Amino acid sequence: MSKIQKTAQAGTVESSDIMIVLAPVQTGSGLTIEVVTPAMKQYGAQIKEIIVKTLVAQGIEDAHVHAIDKGALDYTIEARVMTAISRALEAGEEKS
Repeated sequence: MSKIQKTAQAGTVESSDIMIVLAPVQTGSGLTIEVVTPAMKQYGAQIKEIIVKTLVAQGIEDAHVHAIDKGALDYTIEARVMTAISRALEAGEEKS
């Protein structure tokens, strides 16, 4: 299990992109996901699902995520979350 050490950001608020802000929380707090998107009714749940799956696959169990979506495709969302994770982990920490 990896632990988020610092707040990190990836992505932009340009069209067809998503900005992911990943912040540490206390151990045992779980994942909290906030999504802001003009397409919340259509895609909000799917965006949250992609974010959660990506975090869990990387061993992240405790984090706060704020996502501002501007029409990003699934692979873009996953890539932005992965980048935010790598920036948020303490330098040199190995993922288990």
